[in-house]
Amino acid sequence: MEIRYGLISSDDHVQEHPEVWTSRMSRSKFGDRIPQVQRQADGTERWVVDGKILPLYGSASPGVVAVGAAMPDRVVEPQRWEDVPKSAYDPSARLQAMDADRVDASVLFPIVAGLAGETFGTIEDPELELACVQAYNDFILEEWGGASERFIPQCIVPIYPVEAAVKEMQRCVEKGAKGLVYPAVPMHLREVPHVNEPEYDLLWDACSELGVPLSLHAGSSTRIQFPPYEGLSPAFASALQNITRPASSVMIVANMLFSRILDRHPDLKVVFAESSLTWGAYELETADHQSERQRLALEGHPVKPSELFKRQCFFTGWYDQVGVETRRHIGVDNIMWSSNFPLTTSSWPQTQTYVDRAFDGVSESDRRKMLWGNATRLYKITVEA
Repeated sequence: MEIRYGLISSDDHVQEHPEVWTSRMSRSKFGDRIPQVQRQADGTERWVVDGKILPLYGSASPGVVAVGAAMPDRVVEPQRWEDVPKSAYDPSARLQAMDADRVDASVLFPIVAGLAGETFGTIEDPELELACVQAYNDFILEEWGGASERFIPQCIVPIYPVEAAVKEMQRCVEKGAKGLVYPAVPMHLREVPHVNEPEYDLLWDACSELGVPLSLHAGSSTRIQFPPYEGLSPAFASALQNITRPASSVMIVANMLFSRILDRHPDLKVVFAESSLTWGAYELETADHQSERQRLALEGHPVKPSELFKRQCFFTGWYDQVGVETRRHIGVDNIMWSSNFPLTTSSWPQTQTYVDRAFDGVSESDRRKMLWGNATRLYKITVEA
């Protein structure tokens, strides 16, 4: 891959088009349970999954999609599919948007499938869940991964049983998936074992053996976010949501540092997507303090939490000027940048302005690592000399 602009976005989203599932799943078997866009009585359109309307809150008020950054008014989501900008769902139009924003490559996450595949994790029927997951994976790998090397596709999997998740991930990696996106708190979606249980080791082992990172996207569990309040204006509600979503990573990171998962799987790489950065320095310092005060080394936890993080984990930022100033505490080898397109919180189309502001005075070596070098290393991207 050629690096022309000096930026790989480590967290962007693809808006799935209406035929993703209807063209790939059996109508005779699943009928109206197939994910699809349906016209509502008020003339708006909504995604319906397993017979239930899917609320997509990219801004504050729900729309047929969550693509606020690409809209003329980024606080207002489109209410019908015909109003959705092509850059949200069309690979060619997305490449043009990336060029306009001076972004070299994009690590892809879903929207309708959930920020981390959690939409399908709530489905009780394992056959329907797997069919939905496989249709999304085939879509992202074929229509986007096959369109340009500048797209870095990742797969989702059934949340349980673990054997089914491993099998689907193996299938997808063979087809070109560069990472696994998984809900950080699967037991919030339906009744499954706690994510820290040893039976999930099969999945973490598979990630390590296949050499693909595990991405835990902020906001994939609404139960660790502040609930929305209808009394706020769309702009205020959007701001509140986009502040609290990254902050939900605080609990997710703490669990990963203290659950022993990283200890048991030293080759596992974990990305905390849409985490932002600044609070990370606080969390790592606090984790080390608590580890020392609780004498966790005496319980077979000899590696400091901050050292575990620096050995295996990554934060992503997209506006974080103060966060970049804390890079020595987090680790310049553990930070990646993004534009978060097309969600309303995205820096698009002023990403380079945000980059210039946040990285003012940063050495070229550190800048290179955080803006694109760490991503090429993690996702095994060959860069043209």
